[in-house]
Amino acid sequence: MGHIEDRWWKTVRRPDGASERVKTSLYGQGMRYRVRYNGPDGREHKKSYPDRQKKAAEDFLVSVESDKLRGSYIDPARGRMTFGEFAEMWLRTHTFDESSRETAEIRVRKHLLPTFGGLPLASIRAGTVREWDSKLVGVLAVSTRSVAFAYLRAILSAAVDDERIAKNPCSARSVKQPRPIERKVVPWKYAEISAIRPGLLPRYRPRAPRVSSRVSIGIVTSESRPDAEVGQSRSGSLLMEMTTGM
Repeated sequence: MGHIEDRWWKTVRRPDGASERVKTSLYGQGMRYRVRYNGPDGREHKKSYPDRQKKAAEDFLVSVESDKLRGSYIDPARGRMTFGEFAEMWLRTHTFDESSRETAEIRVRKHLLPTFGGLPLASIRAGTVREWDSKLVGVLAVSTRSVAFAYLRAILSAAVDDERIAKNPCSARSVKQPRPIERKVVPWKYAEISAIRPGLLPRYRPRAPRVSSRVSIGIVTSESRPDAEVGQSRSGSLLMEMTTGM
């Protein structure tokens, strides 16, 4: 079981058997409280807190002991690896096809390492991620921000799997992945296709559906008849092929 050491005061026993608290040689210098505890491997760990922060030290010790009982304890030393070091390892060991690997390396080095590269993994919080993304608004397209976020989340998920951090800050409820606005696809109506047909060169004009050995372009309309309305097509769609005429 861990304990909290007060580095400014100590208890001494007087000749009459009574005890009293007296100042140590460190009184007023540096951090006052030091949490000392053993990890699951038996190694001792320490964490210091300033004066008037004894409650914070007690809460930390309780959380550590609880994590040890649940089996979710993370050695703080493992979280000291920088994001840059871990990202490089992730790029080397993650399974990509070659084209995807090159794209991932460019995205990570261009959009992630400038902000996160020098940070210890354990220091990256949800607020760190939110601030990073907010600075990219208006600088990068939403789709680019979304891809960069996906790489950040994947790298930090791997750090969780490797027991370097307890949880992924990208998964926090306050962190949202940028989402490009989805554009609604509106099929052309039969009348619109008929209207543009006369203006096309003969070889580009839609012809009656047939199997063609030339390049074909499928045109899907919202109607199968000129008098149909959007969403009310009886046959579903009309496929018209356009041949190159070559």
